[in-house]
Amino acid sequence: MSGRATQPLWNVLSLDRRASRAAGSLQDQIVAFFRDAVLRGALKPGARLPSSRQLAAELGVARITAVEAFDRLAAEGYFVTRRGVGLFVAALPARPAPPPMDTLLLGTGVPALEEFPWRDWARISARVYRERPVAALAYGDPQGLPELRVAIADYLGAARGIVCDPDQIVVVSGSQQGIDLTARVVAAPGESAWFEEPGYGAARAALAAARLRVVLVTADGNGIDVAAGIALAPEARLAVVTPSYHYPLGATLSLPRRRALLAWAHATGAWILEDDYYGDYRFAGRPQTPLHALDRHERVLYLGTFSKMLAPGLRLGYLVAPRPLVARLTELKTATDRYTPGLMQLVLARFIAEGRLAAHVRRMRAVYRDRRTALLDAIDRHARDVLDVGAPPDAGLHVAARLTVDVDDAAISLSARSEGIAAAPLSAYYARPPRTRGFVLGFANTPVSQAAPAVRTLARTIRAGIGGTSAPR
Repeated sequence: MSGRATQPLWNVLSLDRRASRAAGSLQDQIVAFFRDAVLRGALKPGARLPSSRQLAAELGVARITAVEAFDRLAAEGYFVTRRGVGLFVAALPARPAPPPMDTLLLGTGVPALEEFPWRDWARISARVYRERPVAALAYGDPQGLPELRVAIADYLGAARGIVCDPDQIVVVSGSQQGIDLTARVVAAPGESAWFEEPGYGAARAALAAARLRVVLVTADGNGIDVAAGIALAPEARLAVVTPSYHYPLGATLSLPRRRALLAWAHATGAWILEDDYYGDYRFAGRPQTPLHALDRHERVLYLGTFSKMLAPGLRLGYLVAPRPLVARLTELKTATDRYTPGLMQLVLARFIAEGRLAAHVRRMRAVYRDRRTALLDAIDRHARDVLDVGAPPDAGLHVAARLTVDVDDAAISLSARSEGIAAAPLSAYYARPPRTRGFVLGFANTPVSQAAPAVRTLARTIRAGIGGTSAPR
């Protein structure tokens, strides 16, 4: 379908102006309506959409509400701007869905699964199963297996400089649950939460699902701009940050800003959620000291995950929480998923306690250092005319590469995916304009021998897209 419909579909949109928890904000309702219309085929690729001014007038909402709703839908890939023409429904990926992320080169969030320590894991698992731990088959402790919490506390003390008691640890089913539990425990619906812009969309979605008002705070080469956050929402109840390695740009939160962030939280009674998703992987010097280790007033919750160290399929992570929050976090976890499976916790506890996790991380640092070097060399040799990585930090498992040519990174990403390349569009990590265009390229799951072919394919796709439709900024 092309052109404007004679009876616009959005005329049937009825907004719940009470902004109830069930309905969501007016902006949320608009986004949900158009997203559903695209997914069920009521709005076809190429369909022209109203201007934000027109939609605001027809729905009786503030124009900024319509603008931000359209911005979100463009960031999610549902809408695309044709410069000088208007806003249109974007072409969505064909179904069935593309290959799983772990089969795609340059994918982010996926460790080297072929390097999983099967031998040690199998040996420990076999020993655990021979012991027939009946208790691990029963309903477990919602806070997490005590043996695993002790092992995590010991590991954090040795590897990350975090001194904590096992009773401060809550085992969660991955980082996403940790973010969700924290948001619901420390803040009430309608209260504000700082979030890095750009930032990890799934984390932002978790805050929105908890009905918090997400305040986008610019992150630059020194991490989140604390002064900007205070100017925007000094009363915020929560700040979600990635201090060791900002996602997706890779910056490290500077010491002055760390101190400013902690001082703000102490002065206002706010909480900080430190997502240390890549903290163990630094390739020059010692890993960055976590924000948690600098906290003297118990305002920081530390979120860790075994998805990047071992495998996302384990679905195991943990929160280190100030003591006053532990009971509430455990209570909410009990109400949502009861407990994390015990057998997997028991095997992981032994794996950590026997020093196998520390040994695995040491070995993987060398593997990832080589893969990082191979990716950066490949970009320099085969894509320097279209991509710029600047001076990437010696940490993390991905690099942010900015486009130096005028192409739609979301469209390029879809094209590259069909050739087995997972080049996540950098613009998608921004919740509002202006958006930097480029790609977030992971190297953990890309062997050294595959880095150059993958980059050549991506570069070829980018060059083929020059002069095509531009994405909204």
